[in-house]
Amino acid sequence: MTFKPLLIGILSLSFFLSTPTSHKAHAADGEFRKKLIERIIERRQNKAEESGNSESILDGLGASGGGIGDRSCSKRLSKAQKFQGERTKGPKADIADVAYGDKELEKIDIFLPASVKNTDKSKLAPIIVMVHGGGWCVGDKTMKFVTENKVARWVPKGFMLISVNYPMITDGLDAYEQTREMAKAMAFIQKNAANWGGDANHIVLMGHSAGAHLVSMYAANAALRAEFGAKPVSSVISLDSGATNVITQMQNPPRIMVDVYNEAFGSDKEHQIAASPYHQISAQSLPWLGVCSTTRPDDSCGQAKQMAEKLDSLGILADTLPLAKSHGAVNSDLGKPEDYTEIVEEFMAVTDPVFAKYLGL
Repeated sequence: MTFKPLLIGILSLSFFLSTPTSHKAHAADGEFRKKLIERIIERRQNKAEESGNSESILDGLGASGGGIGDRSCSKRLSKAQKFQGERTKGPKADIADVAYGDKELEKIDIFLPASVKNTDKSKLAPIIVMVHGGGWCVGDKTMKFVTENKVARWVPKGFMLISVNYPMITDGLDAYEQTREMAKAMAFIQKNAANWGGDANHIVLMGHSAGAHLVSMYAANAALRAEFGAKPVSSVISLDSGATNVITQMQNPPRIMVDVYNEAFGSDKEHQIAASPYHQISAQSLPWLGVCSTTRPDDSCGQAKQMAEKLDSLGILADTLPLAKSHGAVNSDLGKPEDYTEIVEEFMAVTDPVFAKYLGL
């Protein structure tokens, strides 16, 4: 399987043109994907010509938003609690705090498109599942930079959006155990989606930072999914994970992140490998896009590229999208009407024709 860039020298994102591997549930077939890519190339070429801009479409996507975080979990949690309040919350969910387990943080929020709220639920909506970050320690499904722009962009287009909470380090769960929580949550969502008007056969899973690590593990580790009865999804979007390859990250973490990674992954190498998406890749792994910040103090883009190449070597659709945005902006800006959002949507469309239809691609 080989790369074919959408616009060589203009786009940094590329897609694979061969027929999807047989394990890829609901992937677009090779002919659909080829035609879709041709349309995307033409549309972007026309856009570049109209604007008179033949430079990279990623130029000018400047850094903004929050930082990576620092110090121990208890210190970060204490600091975060001081700033939590109504002003940090995003849009109100249509269905809030649906429990997928008995733990306090085993809950999801559901945002419904008009088609589900106002018409017959027999026409099920495709689903975007979002997993917040916070160093496996802080964060919440309700925060506006997690949901605001994503809900505004995709719910009016007919998508159901689900935001996921999960237990933290302070609840006694390290990063590996949190990956199991993610599989548990996804199994629950897939089992119950139709009750809310959602289509469990057409799901894109995305997560930011620590959440990007968790969703990348879901993409990579078929045994983890099977343990909880969770099924493959159309694609997985990793928004700037610093732990795609946990072994690499543990060897030389940024100074301010030493405590974070030690608490999340511990010192045992075998345990670190068990929690490392790169090391869990197999022929049953899922299509994956690694969005990464080029402004970080560590090399998240290098890790993302390494993971994409390993998936590619197994015939699985995968790529990276480097952005000149801050770690926080990679999350908060997704959904804004800009090229970044359009490129992510194009990846979703290439992996699932239903997403392509709803996105108008």
